[in-house]
Order: sequence, then structure tokens, then C-alpha cells
Amino acid sequence: MSQTQPAALGFDDELPLLGIAAWSGTGKTTLLEALLPRLAALGVRTAVIKHAHHEFDVDQPGKDSHRLRQAGAAPMLVASRARWAMMMETPDNREADLAQLIDVVRSQQPDLVLVEGFKAWPLPKLELYREAVGKTLRVAEDPWIKAVASQPRVEVPPGVEWLDLDDLNAIAAWVAAWPARWPAECVPRDIAR
Repeated sequence: MSQTQPAALGFDDELPLLGIAAWSGTGKTTLLEALLPRLAALGVRTAVIKHAHHEFDVDQPGKDSHRLRQAGAAPMLVASRARWAMMMETPDNREADLAQLIDVVRSQQPDLVLVEGFKAWPLPKLELYREAVGKTLRVAEDPWIKAVASQPRVEVPPGVEWLDLDDLNAIAAWVAAWPARWPAECVPRDIAR
């Protein structure tokens, strides 16, 4: 699967998804870091799936879990009283499979799954935009963008909401309300070309 032609995602009423899409340097992770405690305070149990653009490893060479994974364990799950982590080698994938990752977090029964990155995938998104980054807005080309949080304010197409990127409480309230709006938001906007 290439990044330009991602697979279709199967949506259901029980697992609301919202992509957080932006160019590198806009502050996706910083925003999520500020939003997550606010969402928790609003009673929203939130899972996050984050895309990494490079090879990464959460395991350490020499540790038992690393040795077992290198020996062929697929997946390798390591657990303690305080946390667990699952590592899966996917050498045959050209790109991370978002549908597969959603199925992994589904079993944890979150109220909402926020997806950072994966901007080419067909799922409802909140686009973050900072003029200072020097990149273009994607909302005109991506029919899945449901809202734009920007600084400064930008014009958005009909049917797209605008949020002030510096008003974290307003963004948190918008995201916290997303699960209630989810069933009606599982379709792309109509974009006239």
C-alpha cells in the first residue's frame, strides 16, 4: 500500500476516529499533549495512533524482549504491572496500515481515537495550520477535513468549521463533542472541481 493510495477504512458507530493533520513543524504533537489532559477532564477516554516517518524502535538491544523479537516473535508483547507494549515487525509493508492499527486499539474501547499523521488516509480530520510554517492549506483538496484550527484565522470552505489554534479549551470542547457527531461525519465533503 502506498501513501498516495491508502486503503478504505471501515467506519462503525462505536469507534469515533479523528485525524490530526498538518505539515511538519505545525505543532501536532504539542497540541495533542495539551489536549489529552483536557479531554480526560471532560470524561473522554482517548487513544492516539501516531505515524512515524522513519524507522523507530521502542525496544532496547540486549533486553529479553528485543532478543525474542529478533528471534522471530511476531508480535512480541511485554507487560508489567504498570504498562504493556506490543511490538510487531512489518518488513513487507511499504507504509503503516492504519486500518490494522485501529483494530489493535479497538479492543481497549476508547471513546475516541485521534490519529496523528496519516494525512493521506480517508478519514475525518482536523487540519492544523500556521502561516509561519510556510506551507499551503490542504482543506481545499482534502474532502475529509471537517475543521481547520489556524493562526491567524483563514477562510475555510462551506461546511468546514474554523477554530483558533491558540484557544486550547475551544479545540478541546470541539474534539470532546466529536464522538456525538461521529456517525454523521463519516463521509467526505463535496468538493466542486
